[in-house]
Amino acid sequence: MASNDFQLMFTIDKIGYWAAQYPKGWDDEALAAGEKIIKGDYSRSNLEVIVDWKSDRRKKLIADNSDSEIADALHIATGHAREPRSAFAVLMGLRGVAVPMASAILTATDQEKYTLVDWRAVEALGVPDADYYNLNFYLAHYFPECKRLASQGKVSLRMLDRALWVWSKSREKKKSAVR
Repeated sequence: MASNDFQLMFTIDKIGYWAAQYPKGWDDEALAAGEKIIKGDYSRSNLEVIVDWKSDRRKKLIADNSDSEIADALHIATGHAREPRSAFAVLMGLRGVAVPMASAILTATDQEKYTLVDWRAVEALGVPDADYYNLNFYLAHYFPECKRLASQGKVSLRMLDRALWVWSKSREKKKSAVR
């Protein structure tokens, strides 16, 4: 996949428009939990808040990890991993954590360094069949493209992520209205 395979499905000047429609306060608790993690609270409860925000279906799988495993993974990924690949790898060692969930955890802890990836985001970037569970895709293609778009649009990665999510969600509503 080349960077020119991506095509933002709305004009770059509409990032603010789409991001403004993101449900108010929907990510507040997850971002607050991420801040607590950065400050050294590597508790299961903080991880669960982020998991609830990203995909509550994964909460049962997360429950299979011990408190110690969770604390170690959060501590290493957010405080000691020098490279994004290392941070992802540590988190993906937890049961129930694949690239999309790891991207949510890392985004909640550092919105300047990471952004979410999931089916909605790749759909809004015009590559709905992209293998977003592949860490190499995230690191080599998806994340650089998101950074480029955020820079070009003069917005934060988090604002871009919100816009991608809302755009995709709005299409879901249109599809169900047609049925």
